[in-house]
Formats: sequence, C-alpha cells, structure tokens
Amino acid sequence: MRETPEELKELQALLDASLSRSTSHLRSIISTESTLTAEQLTQVLTGMCTLALSTVTAKGEPRISGVDGHFLHGKWHFGTALTAAKARHLAARPAVSAAHMRGEDLGVFTHGTVEILNPQDGEPAADWPDLRAYFKDFYGDDFFDWDNDVVYYRLHPHWMSVYAPDIAKLTAASRS
Repeated sequence: MRETPEELKELQALLDASLSRSTSHLRSIISTESTLTAEQLTQVLTGMCTLALSTVTAKGEPRISGVDGHFLHGKWHFGTALTAAKARHLAARPAVSAAHMRGEDLGVFTHGTVEILNPQDGEPAADWPDLRAYFKDFYGDDFFDWDNDVVYYRLHPHWMSVYAPDIAKLTAASRS
C-alpha cells in the first residue's frame, strides 16, 4: 500500500459519493455489504491489474482496449506506446472509463480524465521520477526506451465504484 492517510481519505470520499449518486439499480447491486473500503481496495489492487480502457475517437465512436493498470496513491496509472491510437485519442479527448474485473469476485469501475505524466513537449509531472522508478522496477529498465517509446497517464477519477460480493474471500486472497 503506497497511499498516505490523506489519499485514503480522498479515495473513501470518492467511493462514498459515487455510490450515493448512483442509480437505484446500481445501488441494489453494490451496497455497503458488497463493496470495499478505500483501505481494502488498495490492499487488493497491487501490482499490475489489467484494465479495459475506453476512449473516444474524433467522430465520437467508443474504443476499448487493454492496458496495464497500476493503482498507486489512490488512482490508476497506465501507459501505452506513443504511436498507439489511444494515445492520440487521449491527447485530444482526455475523458476515459476504465474497468478492472476479476471474474465475479471483483469489479472496479472508474470514470474520469487523464493527465499525461511524461509529455514529449513539456515538463513531466512532479512525481514522474518516482513513478518511473516504480515502473522500471516492475518492467525492467531495458523493456523499452522510456523517453521515446511510451507515454504514461494518471486517471483522475470523478466517479468510482467497487463490486466485491465476498469481501472476506477477496481480502484473504490478497494477503496470500
């Protein structure tokens, strides 16, 4: 868990607000008994978590693809090739939706906007050196040219909901 107490507090407030303003249909499925707290979520979302990421083309057509998601400091972080279509979509239209699902045991659904962490033509995010060190440690330093091949993003969520019908099973699996 890399989150500070303040980041956990912000994440919990987001989870609570998102569920409270959801439709009655969603609240009938995701209740306080079938969701995770911010602290539980950060314990479960460790390492690389495959995300289904949805972007939008210039014509307004949805596109979905997979990315390696890393849940760090209460937010999703992910990268893609500089030449990928999703990189063009995100540069022009930074609104995204992302889902991480583990069968019927876990669903994490997020809507928000992305921030480019290592722009080619600008200053990197203040925490990019620490994040880059994390990614290099995870993938290896020679996985690709970190300065010219990839662009990394942070998803700033405005809505996030978590479905976990068997919290004890899920949290026990994350401890083993």
